[in-house]
Amino acid sequence: MQKRWVVKEQGDKETVTHLSEVLNIDQNLSNLLVQRGISTFEEAKFFFRPELSSLYDPFLMKDMDKAVSRIEKAIANKEKILIFGDYDVDGTTAVALLYTFIKNIYDKVLFYIPDRYEEGYGISQKSIDFAYENNYTLIIALDCGIKAIEKVVYAAEKGIDYIICDHHRPGDKIPDAYAVLDPKREDCDYPYKELSGCGVGFKLVQAYAQKNNIPFDDLTQYLDLVVVSIASDIVPIDGENRILAYYGLKLINTDPRPGFEAILKYSRINRLEKPRGDNGFIFNRELTITDLVFLIGPRINAAGRIESGKNSVRLLICEKDNDYVVKLGEQINNFNLERRNLDTQITQEALDIIENDPNSKSRKSTVLYNPEWHKGVIGIVASRLTENYYRPTIVLTKSNGLITGSARSVKDFDIYDALDACRKYINDFGGHKYAAGLTIKPENFDAFCQLFEEVVASTITEEMLIPEIEIDAKINLNKINKKFYKILKQFAPFGPGNMSPVFQTDDLVDTGYSRIVGKNHLKLNIVHQQTRVLPFQGIAYQQGFILEKIKAVQGEPNKPFKVCYHLEENEWNGNVTLQLNVKGIQLIG
Repeated sequence: MQKRWVVKEQGDKETVTHLSEVLNIDQNLSNLLVQRGISTFEEAKFFFRPELSSLYDPFLMKDMDKAVSRIEKAIANKEKILIFGDYDVDGTTAVALLYTFIKNIYDKVLFYIPDRYEEGYGISQKSIDFAYENNYTLIIALDCGIKAIEKVVYAAEKGIDYIICDHHRPGDKIPDAYAVLDPKREDCDYPYKELSGCGVGFKLVQAYAQKNNIPFDDLTQYLDLVVVSIASDIVPIDGENRILAYYGLKLINTDPRPGFEAILKYSRINRLEKPRGDNGFIFNRELTITDLVFLIGPRINAAGRIESGKNSVRLLICEKDNDYVVKLGEQINNFNLERRNLDTQITQEALDIIENDPNSKSRKSTVLYNPEWHKGVIGIVASRLTENYYRPTIVLTKSNGLITGSARSVKDFDIYDALDACRKYINDFGGHKYAAGLTIKPENFDAFCQLFEEVVASTITEEMLIPEIEIDAKINLNKINKKFYKILKQFAPFGPGNMSPVFQTDDLVDTGYSRIVGKNHLKLNIVHQQTRVLPFQGIAYQQGFILEKIKAVQGEPNKPFKVCYHLEENEWNGNVTLQLNVKGIQLIG
């Protein structure tokens, strides 16, 4: 698929030069800082060395004082507390965090994860009935609830109070709960708006601890849960999230909870008998945000997709590495294997439908429905289709008499707003700019499909429909060395809001040693066309077809090209070298 290369606006030259001098770093690196809004030594220090003391006062969040007071009242009156959360990674990590915290100070607490198939997303009537029948008078909902207007009223009629901890965009009305914590509320002045659901739960814990003289150091044990939620829910890793992610990653790398270790046993990340060197890692390499996204997140999610998210919470709250943890870890890995098979099967079925639809190419959106598709993987399938066709995509199935599914979007197109424009045909929806969930009554399905396509076609631009590679800067390969990379690594953790830098280098040629490796991967050996010194290695996954276009042929002039890439370390037989992880190659001329 064709991709646009877009070079970002470069930093102000004077500021870049000043930062380069005061930090004693290459100007290409100081330019990256300026692009991230950093212009002074102090700001750079905060960026490279985030401090937990810089976290915002949790009581700046609207209703936080009410939420803490209600929990204090429940504990003082010996009320039963139910911790409720969504069945995905963000919800289950949030439940594990708050449940563990309260359980350590109070024993009349239980957690509840709804069944994806019987109860659906968000606060369910079944959970309220369960609370009422078992004398729970306070429910704390995590990663959901901001649109549960009627459910909160239903609970109040049964004498049950709600504290809602959410991070999704509210509707026109806020639920009439005892307290509603959501930094995206228009009337909330909390300085940082992009917390994960688990992050909002952590702020509640921080506030309770602050008011009740519990040392903050007692709370850092939960940061591994917070960073997994940040990574898996794809929220920006800037501001307060950067601080939480920075320390959460440190914790996972040095003292991971038994549940995470049990999950990682089924990946290529191996525990070491002794810490490696002075960095304190207990694994064979340092875990990154990417590892959390691809190794931990899908396995935690799989429990809720295939059976029950309760299994994920049970694993995450285990305090000891024992046979029970091992058994849960194996069970959840097996759920993930089943999820993969379903994902592969349904994705292929969906691709076949699109390929056989003569009208597909003319549409600006994709909406697919099959009542037999497994509800637990349609969100993943929607993401796969979006990657393949690069347009706003909705994948739907049937559940409890309703058509339900997931929506995914492309860069700069707000799918939440598009769904909002179709709300007259939607039973319920919620989510973010790039990902949302929805339910539709069967009789409204055809009208919804027609209106959704009209809304997308009238608001999306042709440019949005072409995938984009954002390039931070153009640099020469001779600027890249071990010192450069050592500083670049300190820009981590990478993610939305602080993506791993993409560089562009022009006027390159093949040395004659580039070749195809593995399954159509291109192993590059390249130099600058003019200098022909310092050959550099690169790997371009699934781009082996380009070799014939760039390879050096004796007796013929070289074919110059340019590449865009991430910089990374490659370890082989104990040797560590720098290499280019190539995202794209373009011939020059």
